[in-house]
Amino acid sequence: MGAFVAAAIGFPAVVFTAALVVVVLFWLLVALGAADAHGHAHLHVNSRAHSGGWGLGGVPVTFAFSLFVAVGWLISFCASVLLVPSGPVGVLVGAVVLIGTVYVSWQATKLLVRPLHRLFPDEHGPSRLDFVGLTCTIRTGRVDAGFGQAEVRAADGSAAVVQVRQTGNDALAGGSTGLLYAYDETGEFFWVAPYDSALDPRTGPGSNPG
Repeated sequence: MGAFVAAAIGFPAVVFTAALVVVVLFWLLVALGAADAHGHAHLHVNSRAHSGGWGLGGVPVTFAFSLFVAVGWLISFCASVLLVPSGPVGVLVGAVVLIGTVYVSWQATKLLVRPLHRLFPDEHGPSRLDFVGLTCTIRTGRVDAGFGQAEVRAADGSAAVVQVRQTGNDALAGGSTGLLYAYDETGEFFWVAPYDSALDPRTGPGSNPG
């Protein structure tokens, strides 16, 4: 047991041992519900980007990195036991082993994840632009050119409170229904207008009930 620990915390395996500890802690958070497997922690730390651009088959970064670390740790541990001597020479050999381990584990990870990319379909996260064209419920006492909030429901049924503004003096009070017709990326708010169901082709007099 002592030899195992010494090899795991010795150079160069210690580099991957430290990374492996981080990976294990992350997946423990996933199991406890504090983060999801795509790297989206409930603390708003989002790394949902996929790793296709890194030549890793388009799987989530967290999955690819975890596999890379696991493979790298196994290789570096075995190399530390079998190839790295003690003393100053061991440092030089360990550095060469570390560089070789990074390369070999990277190539091995690419081979391992390639057949798995179909299990991770490319999904785009929700965009604020998806709310444009939806109706909303005003949640503030007034809406003007500098103030206002509204609640809007996305297509999946989830609700969000967004900042809204209007250019005119229409009566948009709390509880009234508005239409989000544009999004201002600079100010990060939606332009809203009063919603008239009679003008909506989906629900108005001209709609097709069938």
